[in-house]
Amino acid sequence: MCIHRSSKHLYAQLVDDRAGQTMASVTTNLKANRDEAKNFSNIMWAGKLGAQMADKAKEKGITAVVFDRGGFRYHGSIKAFADAARKGGLNF
Repeated sequence: MCIHRSSKHLYAQLVDDRAGQTMASVTTNLKANRDEAKNFSNIMWAGKLGAQMADKAKEKGITAVVFDRGGFRYHGSIKAFADAARKGGLNF
């Protein structure tokens, strides 16, 4: 599972490195979200995104992942995403 944080949005993917495929992805960059806020790269949205990723992983039958934080420090929105994904059932 890898995550990317831009100045306005968060993006996360479940990637199978052996097969070279993206199994699932979630993002805050959706038209449905645009009316709610201008900046989605915060702790509140990271928690929501982590929960969505855990749900998508459960649908695919994935329970254990390796967390690639993409060079970002493990605090703030990255930590909130990871905590929500763990709470949703992912092990890493």
